[in-house]
Amino acid sequence: MKETIYNEEELYSMLDSFLREPDDFWTEFYRDREKKIPFFKNLPDENLVSYLDKGLVTPGRVLELGCGPGRNAIYLARNGWEVDAVDVSETSLQWAEERAGESGVSINFIHNNIFKMEIEYGSYDLVYDSGCFHHIAPHRRLSYTQLINKALKPGGYFALTTFVRGGKLGGAVVSDWEVYRSRSLHGGLGYNKTQLERIFSDLHSVEIRKMKDMDESQQMFGLSELMAALFKK
Repeated sequence: MKETIYNEEELYSMLDSFLREPDDFWTEFYRDREKKIPFFKNLPDENLVSYLDKGLVTPGRVLELGCGPGRNAIYLARNGWEVDAVDVSETSLQWAEERAGESGVSINFIHNNIFKMEIEYGSYDLVYDSGCFHHIAPHRRLSYTQLINKALKPGGYFALTTFVRGGKLGGAVVSDWEVYRSRSLHGGLGYNKTQLERIFSDLHSVEIRKMKDMDESQQMFGLSELMAALFKK
């Protein structure tokens, strides 16, 4: 039978179909570039800038998960990184490629679902995620942490920004069980420091804090409704 489950991946795919936004959702989301979405502006995350400024991470090879229109990928490429940037949305990648061309940087943009990528073990110095993780369903967290651990070199870094619990932008305060009772991620799940430390307990926590609010004059993106975290393998 077509809907018979024979393995773990088929189970995950079935659960995905009930909870995750379809690929078409994200393609349409990025089609209108004039929408008043804060992260549509071509500005890097303030926490990412701080990691580089402080020397916490130094140029190497980076994988960005859910790169959107490419603002962080472009910043990293400008600062000497070899960048692989993946997103499920065709329209976001088209926009990102245009921006990269205008910026004169070379980035390897990848159109794929992060859980379907082929990644060589220990191939990245940094894995960066700005806004992808809070759209990951609870049953996919193990797949996500396995992906991070596989991608990173020993001594490599994982950094992310994600919704704070109960934030104004999103960050649903619901239990994992309630996600499945309601068949919804409620626009994106929220996290606090304790949860992030537990989820990524295989890694060493370097810094976990709220993002700092930024305005355009500072040439960085920052909203205190988001958590910023840096971990080391």
